[in-house]
Amino acid sequence: MVDDLRNLADWALLLTVVWAQWHIGAKTVAFAAGRRPWFRHLIHVSLAAVYLWLLAGVALQIHPVVRVFEPNAWLRGAVGGSAFLWMFATTGAYLAHEIWAFLFNRSRMSTFDPERRKLVNAAGGLAVAAPFALTGFGGLIERTDFRIREMDLPVSNLPPDLQGLRILQLSDIHMGPFLTERDMARVIDESINLRPHLAVMTGDLISMLGDPLDACLRQIARLRADAGILGCLGNHEQFTGVEDYTAVEGARIGIDFLRGRARLLKFGSATLNVAGVDYESISNRKRYLTGVERLAAPGAVNLLLSHNPDVFPVSARKGFDVTLAGHTHGGQVTVEILHQTVNVARFITPFVSGYYRLSQPAGDAASLYVTRGIGTIGLPIRIGAPPEISLLRLTRA
Repeated sequence: MVDDLRNLADWALLLTVVWAQWHIGAKTVAFAAGRRPWFRHLIHVSLAAVYLWLLAGVALQIHPVVRVFEPNAWLRGAVGGSAFLWMFATTGAYLAHEIWAFLFNRSRMSTFDPERRKLVNAAGGLAVAAPFALTGFGGLIERTDFRIREMDLPVSNLPPDLQGLRILQLSDIHMGPFLTERDMARVIDESINLRPHLAVMTGDLISMLGDPLDACLRQIARLRADAGILGCLGNHEQFTGVEDYTAVEGARIGIDFLRGRARLLKFGSATLNVAGVDYESISNRKRYLTGVERLAAPGAVNLLLSHNPDVFPVSARKGFDVTLAGHTHGGQVTVEILHQTVNVARFITPFVSGYYRLSQPAGDAASLYVTRGIGTIGLPIRIGAPPEISLLRLTRA
């Protein structure tokens, strides 16, 4: 059912964009009809160039294409990012125009007095302009508006020596053309100031082959935490085939990526057992966390690092008190309608952003925290889901 909803959402978005871009092109051609031949020819050539540009932008977000052609990361970012920005803004503007035209068609407008007609036309113009304004805001301002989000995580029977333990979580950095090393350095500087007891990284350091993985690892290694830096790997490490390299290079500079392993951390007389798993696709949900119960430690507080938050119900059943995840970017572009948060991620998972709690038959409860992460993927904007540096405090439930 989840896969069906995900595929439905993907196809609905794709068809909406294709429909809007086709109609924009058709109306542009209609506008040029009857004009001088050189002008019509210019319009046709320009439209062909635009469609090739959009096609190239989409293709450069597909991992097999990038592996074959190995484009320069900045060129890939410029072509792909600009194409996605164009599609987001123009599709939104066209939909706003069509909805406004349906609500206030000419037959209804003819009954309006002139002043009211001017007001309606002005409001329609603002509705069409809004997607362009949102694109600018999301790309230029909110995309790098790194915010510290502090949260208490209740844990049943938490030992006194773990009360108030501070865990820094970073995720979904996607370092590359739209999140530079300078941006990442700002994130790390802010994180160091939080003085965490433990720092964790929950996957997706980069987006594509050619992105600056070594620079990202170098910045993460600057973190300072009493118990060190632990992590798990995300889907983009898997897609780009850099899982082994990331783990080996990370270990060399002090970042321990737990790939089906656990670490026992002592805090006074209490033990925090931190386990990590590689990304597990939602298509594998019937076999989530196979054998992971062996990583849970009796008598310890068990914490699982998983890029994909959908494993939460399984991790809770298999003895983990806390699960930390990312992957969703908090929806990346999210709006609130009638007190309901609407974004693409909600079609894929019920665990989009923030804190979740799940009661267990034994009476205890497990906690999940899903961070909005730092970077972006595909569309280089954030709207309603600003990037997040997460500071989580363990508290007794």
